[in-house]
Amino acid sequence: MAKYLSLKAIAATVLSIAVLTGCSTTPPSNTENLCSIFQEKDSWYDAAHSVHKKYGVPINVAMSIMAQESGFREDAQPPMRWFLFIPYGRGSSAYGYAQAQDPVWDDYKDDAGSMFSSRSNFEDSLDFIAWYMTKTKKTNGIKFTDAFNQYLNYHEGWGGYRRGTYASKSWLINVARKVHVRSENYKYQLQHCNLY
Repeated sequence: MAKYLSLKAIAATVLSIAVLTGCSTTPPSNTENLCSIFQEKDSWYDAAHSVHKKYGVPINVAMSIMAQESGFREDAQPPMRWFLFIPYGRGSSAYGYAQAQDPVWDDYKDDAGSMFSSRSNFEDSLDFIAWYMTKTKKTNGIKFTDAFNQYLNYHEGWGGYRRGTYASKSWLINVARKVHVRSENYKYQLQHCNLY
Protein backbone atom coordinates (compact mmCIF):
# COMPACT_ATOMS: atom_id res chain seq x y z
CA MET A 1 0.00 0.00 0.00
CA ALA A 2 2.82 2.42 0.94
CA LYS A 3 4.61 1.56 -2.29
CA TYR A 4 1.43 2.30 -4.26
CA LEU A 5 1.03 5.67 -2.52
CA SER A 6 4.67 6.55 -3.25
CA LEU A 7 4.22 5.80 -6.95
CA LYS A 8 1.02 7.82 -6.93
CA ALA A 9 2.82 10.77 -5.27
CA ILE A 10 5.65 10.59 -7.82
CA ALA A 11 3.16 10.52 -10.69
CA ALA A 12 1.32 13.54 -9.25
CA THR A 13 4.60 15.45 -8.90
CA VAL A 14 5.64 14.67 -12.48
CA LEU A 15 2.21 15.75 -13.76
CA SER A 16 2.41 19.01 -11.77
CA ILE A 17 5.83 19.80 -13.22
CA ALA A 18 4.57 19.06 -16.73
CA VAL A 19 1.57 21.35 -16.25
CA LEU A 20 3.72 24.17 -14.84
CA THR A 21 6.22 23.83 -17.67
CA GLY A 22 3.39 23.97 -20.18
CA CYS A 23 2.23 27.25 -18.62
CA SER A 24 5.39 29.12 -19.56
CA THR A 25 4.89 31.86 -22.11
CA THR A 26 5.92 30.95 -25.62
CA PRO A 27 7.65 33.53 -27.80
CA PRO A 28 5.61 35.21 -30.55
CA SER A 29 5.46 33.20 -33.76
CA ASN A 30 6.86 36.07 -35.89
CA THR A 31 9.46 38.07 -33.95
CA GLU A 32 10.39 40.20 -36.98
CA ASN A 33 6.97 41.88 -37.24
CA LEU A 34 5.94 44.16 -34.38
CA CYS A 35 2.29 44.27 -35.46
CA SER A 36 2.17 40.49 -35.46
CA ILE A 37 3.81 40.39 -32.01
CA PHE A 38 1.28 42.79 -30.52
CA GLN A 39 -1.66 41.07 -32.21
CA GLU A 40 -0.57 37.75 -30.75
CA LYS A 41 0.37 39.18 -27.32
CA ASP A 42 -2.10 42.01 -26.77
CA SER A 43 -1.07 42.52 -23.13
CA TRP A 44 2.45 43.29 -24.45
CA TYR A 45 1.03 46.15 -26.51
CA ASP A 46 -0.48 47.69 -23.35
CA ALA A 47 2.76 47.13 -21.41
CA ALA A 48 4.85 48.71 -24.19
CA HIS A 49 2.65 51.82 -24.24
CA SER A 50 2.85 52.10 -20.44
CA VAL A 51 6.65 51.94 -20.58
CA HIS A 52 6.75 54.47 -23.44
CA LYS A 53 4.54 56.85 -21.45
CA LYS A 54 6.68 56.44 -18.31
CA TYR A 55 10.13 56.94 -19.89
CA GLY A 56 9.54 58.37 -23.36
CA VAL A 57 11.60 55.64 -25.03
CA PRO A 58 10.50 54.54 -28.51
CA ILE A 59 8.69 51.21 -28.38
CA ASN A 60 10.47 50.02 -31.52
CA VAL A 61 13.95 50.49 -30.01
CA ALA A 62 13.16 48.84 -26.66
CA MET A 63 11.44 45.92 -28.39
CA SER A 64 14.33 45.50 -30.83
CA ILE A 65 16.79 45.26 -27.93
CA MET A 66 14.59 42.65 -26.24
CA ALA A 67 14.27 40.69 -29.49
CA GLN A 68 18.05 40.57 -29.78
CA GLU A 69 18.70 39.70 -26.17
CA SER A 70 16.20 36.90 -25.62
CA GLY A 71 14.14 36.32 -28.74
CA PHE A 72 11.22 37.14 -26.41
CA ARG A 73 11.85 34.03 -24.29
CA GLU A 74 11.00 34.53 -20.62
CA ASP A 75 13.55 31.98 -19.40
CA ALA A 76 16.43 32.81 -21.76
CA GLN A 77 19.91 32.53 -20.30
CA PRO A 78 23.46 32.05 -21.57
CA PRO A 79 24.39 28.51 -22.57
CA MET A 80 25.95 26.17 -20.04
CA ARG A 81 29.73 25.95 -20.24
CA TRP A 82 31.27 22.48 -20.30
CA PHE A 83 34.63 20.95 -19.53
CA LEU A 84 34.68 17.66 -21.41
CA PHE A 85 31.26 16.34 -20.32
CA ILE A 86 31.01 18.19 -16.99
CA PRO A 87 28.90 21.38 -16.80
CA TYR A 88 30.56 24.16 -14.79
CA GLY A 89 28.18 27.10 -14.96
CA ARG A 90 26.97 29.73 -17.36
CA GLY A 91 28.94 32.61 -18.86
CA SER A 92 27.01 35.21 -16.85
CA SER A 93 24.01 35.69 -14.58
CA ALA A 94 21.95 37.15 -17.46
CA TYR A 95 18.37 35.89 -17.38
CA GLY A 96 14.90 36.44 -18.79
CA TYR A 97 13.42 38.64 -21.47
CA ALA A 98 15.95 41.46 -20.94
CA GLN A 99 18.98 39.24 -20.25
CA ALA A 100 19.72 41.50 -17.27
CA GLN A 101 22.58 40.38 -15.04
CA ASP A 102 22.16 40.16 -11.27
CA PRO A 103 24.01 43.36 -10.21
CA VAL A 104 22.29 45.72 -12.67
CA TRP A 105 18.92 44.04 -12.08
CA ASP A 106 19.35 44.71 -8.35
CA ASP A 107 20.20 48.35 -9.14
CA TYR A 108 17.04 48.60 -11.24
CA LYS A 109 14.87 47.10 -8.49
CA ASP A 110 16.29 49.58 -5.97
CA ASP A 111 15.90 52.56 -8.30
CA ALA A 112 12.77 52.01 -10.39
CA GLY A 113 11.35 48.53 -9.93
CA SER A 114 10.22 46.72 -6.81
CA MET A 115 11.29 43.74 -4.76
CA PHE A 116 8.73 41.74 -6.75
CA SER A 117 10.09 42.71 -10.19
CA SER A 118 10.93 39.61 -12.21
CA ARG A 119 13.17 39.11 -15.22
CA SER A 120 10.73 36.48 -16.51
CA ASN A 121 7.90 39.05 -16.54
CA PHE A 122 7.55 40.87 -19.87
CA GLU A 123 6.42 44.23 -18.47
CA ASP A 124 9.13 44.28 -15.77
CA SER A 125 11.78 43.39 -18.36
CA LEU A 126 10.65 46.04 -20.83
CA ASP A 127 10.57 48.56 -17.98
CA PHE A 128 14.15 47.55 -17.16
CA ILE A 129 15.27 48.09 -20.77
CA ALA A 130 13.63 51.54 -20.84
CA TRP A 131 15.22 52.40 -17.47
CA TYR A 132 18.61 51.31 -18.83
CA MET A 133 18.11 53.35 -22.02
CA THR A 134 17.26 56.39 -19.88
CA LYS A 135 20.46 55.94 -17.87
CA THR A 136 22.40 55.54 -21.14
CA LYS A 137 21.02 58.84 -22.39
CA LYS A 138 21.98 60.61 -19.14
CA THR A 139 25.36 58.92 -18.76
CA ASN A 140 26.67 58.80 -22.31
CA GLY A 141 24.38 61.21 -24.16
CA ILE A 142 22.91 58.60 -26.49
CA LYS A 143 19.53 59.54 -27.97
CA PHE A 144 16.62 57.16 -27.42
CA THR A 145 16.25 56.82 -31.19
CA ASP A 146 19.88 55.72 -31.68
CA ALA A 147 19.29 51.97 -31.48
CA PHE A 148 22.83 51.16 -32.63
CA ASN A 149 24.62 52.98 -29.78
CA GLN A 150 21.88 52.25 -27.25
CA TYR A 151 22.50 48.56 -27.88
CA LEU A 152 26.29 48.91 -27.59
CA ASN A 153 25.76 50.54 -24.17
CA TYR A 154 23.31 47.81 -23.21
CA HIS A 155 25.79 45.09 -24.12
CA GLU A 156 29.06 46.64 -22.93
CA GLY A 157 27.82 48.72 -20.00
CA TRP A 158 28.18 52.49 -19.71
CA GLY A 159 31.86 52.37 -18.72
CA GLY A 160 32.72 49.80 -21.38
CA TYR A 161 31.04 51.94 -24.02
CA ARG A 162 33.02 55.04 -22.92
CA ARG A 163 36.23 53.00 -23.10
CA GLY A 164 35.30 51.77 -26.59
CA THR A 165 35.43 48.07 -25.66
CA TYR A 166 33.14 47.32 -28.60
CA ALA A 167 35.62 48.70 -31.17
CA SER A 168 37.58 45.43 -31.44
CA LYS A 169 34.44 43.26 -31.54
CA SER A 170 33.33 43.21 -35.16
CA TRP A 171 30.67 40.61 -34.33
CA LEU A 172 29.13 43.01 -31.79
CA ILE A 173 29.15 45.90 -34.26
CA ASN A 174 27.24 43.63 -36.67
CA VAL A 175 24.73 42.72 -33.95
CA ALA A 176 24.22 46.41 -33.10
CA ARG A 177 23.56 47.09 -36.80
CA LYS A 178 21.02 44.27 -36.77
CA VAL A 179 19.30 45.83 -33.74
CA HIS A 180 19.20 49.18 -35.58
CA VAL A 181 17.71 47.67 -38.75
CA ARG A 182 15.11 45.72 -36.78
CA SER A 183 14.20 48.83 -34.82
CA GLU A 184 13.64 50.78 -38.06
CA ASN A 185 11.49 47.94 -39.40
CA TYR A 186 9.54 47.84 -36.13
CA LYS A 187 9.04 51.62 -36.34
CA TYR A 188 7.59 51.38 -39.84
CA GLN A 189 5.41 48.41 -38.89
CA LEU A 190 4.11 50.12 -35.76
CA GLN A 191 3.08 53.18 -37.80
CA HIS A 192 0.96 50.92 -40.02
CA CYS A 193 -0.48 48.55 -37.42
CA ASN A 194 -4.22 48.17 -37.07
CA LEU A 195 -4.32 46.84 -33.54
CA TYR A 196 -7.49 48.33 -32.09
